[in-house]
Amino acid sequence: MANSDPEKLITKADKLTKLSFTRWTADWKAATVLYEQAAIAYRLRKDNEKAKEAFEKFDMPWDAAKHMESAAALAKEIGRWNEVSDLYRKASELYIECGRSQPASDALAKGARALEDVAPDEAVKLYNGACEILEDDGKEQMTFDLYRDAMGVYVKLEKYTDAASFLLRWALAADKCNAVHSQCKAYLSAVIVYLYANDFKQASKCYNDCSQIEAFLNSDQGRCAIKLLSAYEDGDPEEIKRVAQSSTISNLDHVITRLARKLPTGDLQDIKIEGSREEEPLDENDLT
Repeated sequence: MANSDPEKLITKADKLTKLSFTRWTADWKAATVLYEQAAIAYRLRKDNEKAKEAFEKFDMPWDAAKHMESAAALAKEIGRWNEVSDLYRKASELYIECGRSQPASDALAKGARALEDVAPDEAVKLYNGACEILEDDGKEQMTFDLYRDAMGVYVKLEKYTDAASFLLRWALAADKCNAVHSQCKAYLSAVIVYLYANDFKQASKCYNDCSQIEAFLNSDQGRCAIKLLSAYEDGDPEEIKRVAQSSTISNLDHVITRLARKLPTGDLQDIKIEGSREEEPLDENDLT
């Protein structure tokens, strides 16, 4: 194998895939073996660019998908970040052709993790796609880690509204597979993210909406959320800090726990003033 000439292997494989007067059908099975041998030979030469190109030539969906992932990993090694995303997406599409949602989602997740630091916006798009593939196949229970990772990227980007939205989608996925504890933790986490973003109004709305779910209303997470909001309304930073140290919050994802431990982030007096403005004045002429 080490002495194989990858150029000759590629040429031979290409001939097997091209139709002619003497070849009416492409022999992808034989060509796949040759392309793989060529790719390995290029890797032994440390020519990752040509190895990547060899892996991209596969055309049998399952084998092509596996080798498209290998090409994506090589693209990462040589810093071709746009190609990393494109190749993992192609791998995912090929797995879908094979009717395999789990590896299709995994391929996008691998791309997302590879791009988190260099292209975080693209990473969350890949995480989103990975979640959608599983949800379309009724596998919501497999999305939890993906939602967690995507939420973490949004927090790093300081896109807190997007982070909260992903947490609420996570809660919905948990609801569909009867994972009540995970659902309640996601709801509380969303409230905390809004509070960290100093958006008390949205945090309150989020709590009110989530409280329509009786399981959350009666849970430790629901009680913790109302304690936090009440402490904000009272303008009591010490109570906020005490609640943030509770075991209920300690058991959340570490990204959320870190945010909670930094509360409050804004001026509590502003919240009290805003709250008083929203109270309707007493109409002395209407005492009914």
